[in-house]
Amino acid sequence: MNIKKTIIAFIAVSLISCTCSFSAEKLAVQKNTILSLEDCINIALENSPQVKKYRYNYEISKKNTNIAKSAYFPTFGVGTGWGYNSNRNNRMNSESTAYTAEASINQLIFDFGQTHASIKMRKFNQIAAKYNFDNTVLNTIYQVEINYFGVLAARTNIDVEKANVEVNERNYQRIKAYFDEGIRSKIDLVNAEVNLSDAKIQLVSAQQRYKEAIVKLNNSMYVAYAPEYEIKNTEAFNFTRNLTPVNLQRISETKDLSTPPAAVGDAYLTAGVQKLNVLENYKFKAFPYTFEQSVEMAKKNRPDLKSYESVKSAMEQELLVLKRTYYPKITANAGYGYRDQYSTNSYNIGINASTNFNIMSKKNEIDIGKIQVEMAKNDIEELEQNIYFDIQSLYVAMKQLEEQIPLMGVKVKQTLENFELADGRYSVGLGDYIELQDAKVKYNNAQQSYVNTVYLYNVARANLEKAIGMDKDITVKIEDKKK
Repeated sequence: MNIKKTIIAFIAVSLISCTCSFSAEKLAVQKNTILSLEDCINIALENSPQVKKYRYNYEISKKNTNIAKSAYFPTFGVGTGWGYNSNRNNRMNSESTAYTAEASINQLIFDFGQTHASIKMRKFNQIAAKYNFDNTVLNTIYQVEINYFGVLAARTNIDVEKANVEVNERNYQRIKAYFDEGIRSKIDLVNAEVNLSDAKIQLVSAQQRYKEAIVKLNNSMYVAYAPEYEIKNTEAFNFTRNLTPVNLQRISETKDLSTPPAAVGDAYLTAGVQKLNVLENYKFKAFPYTFEQSVEMAKKNRPDLKSYESVKSAMEQELLVLKRTYYPKITANAGYGYRDQYSTNSYNIGINASTNFNIMSKKNEIDIGKIQVEMAKNDIEELEQNIYFDIQSLYVAMKQLEEQIPLMGVKVKQTLENFELADGRYSVGLGDYIELQDAKVKYNNAQQSYVNTVYLYNVARANLEKAIGMDKDITVKIEDKKK
């Protein structure tokens, strides 16, 4: 009984140990911490259920490979038993008991490469599982990167819209002062009020897009109930704001923006155009590879393409296994038996060659195996073609945005100069309100377009790098040990 309890306890501990080795707590975001893009990627890779799923699949494929290798190891058999026999008739009665014990060992000697092909098939499946894991890691990294850029762009647009509200508030105060003095008409004042309301509406919309961007970033990191934290600029998105707050703790809060700005004593002096410095520090770096280089890199780097190639190799090995089942398996066996009724000991040893198959069934299985190999080749060809056209489409889109960014920067400077001139003309009575408002709208739109173009470029570049399969410095490997 003690031995039985010990065995049960050992099995329970083993199961608990196995379970613990595959369990991992999620990484949380600490309050008021500052995260870089690399930090967010690390959190996502640690928390992602998809990454864990494909790591488990890889572990299963390793065990399947070990199972295939076990065919080369001997098979042991042991058995024991006790029996009672009673015979009764008119002439005599007899009773007997017997205790038996048996042991045997079987060893594969040669099977004409069936086991070898089976092991290679499982190894190729293991390699495919490894590349599936790598592909999941790659997708996770680039999804976080895109959402990270989304938060930076959304926050920068809030800065642009806040500055636009301030411009319209100053303009409203100035025109109201002019109207009170009889210098400007009522229609200019009403237009100033309308434009200020429009600016506030645009600010509210920008704030909403910012919250949506935060939700996407937190979701891609698999972090719920995230506290307030900040993220850093990246080299590819380096506007003036170095740190961007990320906060959804007060998601239900609303602010009343309908109240006109309070009157100021020096309303006449609020006319000067203030330049928004949020875009000044942006430094653009072009993508360093040609389209042809990008396609060649994808053929070498894409983990999903490598996985397809490994699956094809596994199919080829499976076909070999099917073909070699026509050949016999040569095995050796030895055994020992004991029966206590007559103190009988028996021994046996032998070598056997045997095969067993249905010709019609096996032929069709082999035909199916050949078709599966051709299907695997077709899948590879299809993926290679899709990769080519995906990269071509993404490269064209990225290059277009790449060319637009410098032009957008020039346009911001030009619309600022135009706004300053229109503001000056309006201040001295040479220009009308329509000219002023048109210049102001163009300046604000140019800034928004600049920020949006930089964001779209970063997204397009990230999608292109993902399609190429470009590796990142921050990543995880399938061999990494889980804590």
